[in-house]
Amino acid sequence: MALDRLLNVARKEFVDHITSRRFAIILGLLLVISTISIYDGIENYNNSLEAYTEQLRQMEEFDDPYRSWMPQKPSIMYVFISMMSYMTMLGGILAIAIGFDLVSKEKETRSLKSLLSHPVYRDEIINGKALGGVGALGFAMALALAIALALLLIFSVVPTLEEFAGILIFGAVSLGFLLAYFAVALMMSTAAKESGNALIYTLVIFFAVSSLLPMFGAMAANAFAGDPPEPPEVPMQKEVVHVASIGGYSSTSVSQSVVYSGAEDPEWKAYEEEMKTYIEKQRFISDISNLLSPQTNYYTVAIAVTNPQLSSMIASPYDTAPEEKPGLAGALGKVWMNIAALIVFPSAFFAATYVKFMRMDIR
Repeated sequence: MALDRLLNVARKEFVDHITSRRFAIILGLLLVISTISIYDGIENYNNSLEAYTEQLRQMEEFDDPYRSWMPQKPSIMYVFISMMSYMTMLGGILAIAIGFDLVSKEKETRSLKSLLSHPVYRDEIINGKALGGVGALGFAMALALAIALALLLIFSVVPTLEEFAGILIFGAVSLGFLLAYFAVALMMSTAAKESGNALIYTLVIFFAVSSLLPMFGAMAANAFAGDPPEPPEVPMQKEVVHVASIGGYSSTSVSQSVVYSGAEDPEWKAYEEEMKTYIEKQRFISDISNLLSPQTNYYTVAIAVTNPQLSSMIASPYDTAPEEKPGLAGALGKVWMNIAALIVFPSAFFAATYVKFMRMDIR
């Protein structure tokens, strides 16, 4: 059956990946650094939890019936924030290492032609190779999350059901980021004649979409938005003289006070509206360019998972009545375009790889 042949190819590729020395070295380095970052995150979480407990204790001692502010309890998801930066670098390298020679190595050793002489079709080969690589990356991500959960339990940090769901979503988002560069590497491996060229092409794309594209996007956004509006002149401060009499002696002090309220001044209101329009123009162009960068999309979605409140503030900077504690679903709803981009980016490269392989001349 076609499914059996596909799974046989995928199984072979998966075993070849997880037993290779290259995969073991990069995976080991990724797991070690991830463990260190998770450990540091747990230390920061415990410190934040102690500070939160101390704030509650002080508020109980000085009970204020008119108090409207309450400290926010730190979330376990903060532990995974430091893991994001390591994932974008070492995770990307791991994904590239898995995919850059999947097809080109077969060309160099001329084993692809002999493979096709067996009762297996081209689509089953390329789909099996892709599926095996996805399985290897999923295996690496599962190990990283398992170590993170083990460390949490060792330090007596038990996640709630919602936090456990957030950890799983964080792992899925991280895997989506890894698949983006695996798809690029697989495409370059199919298009290039040699593995060395495929690696170079992949690294060029990696550097371009991770560094150059956001930089050029910011430059284009500044050019499109034009010069920022000039703020209105703020009235000069006036000196207020306070005279106090203490024990028969008079004391004079001078302080600065501003007889001006920007919220009530029409010129200041107009300036705020112009600045809001200016920033929205900038964000429109930069957001479009950032959608093509897996790193930017990954950071945006991962922050929505690990720190929904910060993500909500970034997504709606002009919201005058933000939620006190936005939920995970609400934060993810505001970054749906970035989630879609993380899905579309690897899908486009996988589709291009499939078309290229099906039309490739193997003589």
